[in-house]
Amino acid sequence: MTDYAVIYEQATDGSWSVRAVDLPVFSVGDTREEAAGSIREAITLYLEAGDAPVSRSEVGTVSV
Repeated sequence: MTDYAVIYEQATDGSWSVRAVDLPVFSVGDTREEAAGSIREAITLYLEAGDAPVSRSEVGTVSV
């Protein structure tokens, strides 16, 4: 199993969008949990369709 970095963004209406950092994959959901399930499925389908790229991203935070 490989971990892929994803970015979640909440819209003003409360819904969520999510995109994979290293893949051309995105999804949406009414809740963050729904968006997480949708992006997991989208990544799986993308990887089943071709070669699995190596995840090269790291997620971190910066204090200012």
